[in-house]
Amino acid sequence: MNTPLPPQASPGSVRTAVLAAALCLLLAGCSGSGGSGLDTGADAADGAESGRTQVVLITHGGQGDSFWDLVQKGARAAAAKDGIDLTYASDSDPAKQAQLVREAVDDRVDGIAVTLAKPQAMKSPVADAKAAGIPVVGLNSGIDAWRAQGLLEYFGQDESLAGRAIGERLNAVKAKHALCVIHERGNVALEARCAGVKKTFTGQTEMLYVEGTDLDAVNAAVTAQLRQDPSIDEVVTLGAQFALTAVESVKATGSRAKVATFDLDKNLVKAVRDGNVQFAVDQQPYLQGYLAVDALWLYRTNGNVSGGGVAPVLTGPAFVTRKNVASVARFATAGTR
Repeated sequence: MNTPLPPQASPGSVRTAVLAAALCLLLAGCSGSGGSGLDTGADAADGAESGRTQVVLITHGGQGDSFWDLVQKGARAAAAKDGIDLTYASDSDPAKQAQLVREAVDDRVDGIAVTLAKPQAMKSPVADAKAAGIPVVGLNSGIDAWRAQGLLEYFGQDESLAGRAIGERLNAVKAKHALCVIHERGNVALEARCAGVKKTFTGQTEMLYVEGTDLDAVNAAVTAQLRQDPSIDEVVTLGAQFALTAVESVKATGSRAKVATFDLDKNLVKAVRDGNVQFAVDQQPYLQGYLAVDALWLYRTNGNVSGGGVAPVLTGPAFVTRKNVASVARFATAGTR
């Protein structure tokens, strides 16, 4: 199982959480990441007094998903370089994620980076940020929604394009029946991935919806599907930890299915190297976090807008196979890929 993230921020006030972290630092000498689950590059309250730029990164990441650890690492690296006080908060519930954005607006932060996994839920709070004069950039999810919602820039992978590329790869290995496992119903990025696979794959594409917050349940669902339909010869997952779970399901059922996946981490690198996973599509989450935070600094200090505000900055897809996995292994071991 991947290394879990720190506990996620509750939908309580971002301001309250940051002040609590500041009190913790003063009274107990604790580190910048406390029980609130907010990751701050430095004490945000002191930063506001000193005139340092305050940026909040708000995602839909669920607890225990190491993908978002990589996003945070990139964001923290950019914040450290730019002298930004960074706060991280997330909630997989779209209404609660939207509330986190509203609280950041109320706190009058200097910039917001946000994911648009459920774009409709984010429309109103993003509009509130714009009305307050707070620049907002998007990352990871929402490539088809960021311009309509008026975000300055977007950093991520074209999920439909990535899905179509996987479909073509499945054709190349002569697969006939693919099971595409969607671990969060309604997430536009995940839905686009499987839709892209189906568009180019000449065989049968079947969707399986699972509860991604419960890996045991994911394992049970994939195992049941493989037992029920032995014609499935390819399992496509949409996250590294789900690929490793699918490998267990394949072994448990004696299925002839191969496993391919979106996304990458150090455990997945080993699975590719060992031949347990055919390939992975790396969207470079570290880069997404880094670029999103750095973009806000560049906009505030120099008026720069990557992509001219009309084109996304693509961070993927990059295929990692057994042939080239060694070239990314050392970065994955360091926790940045």
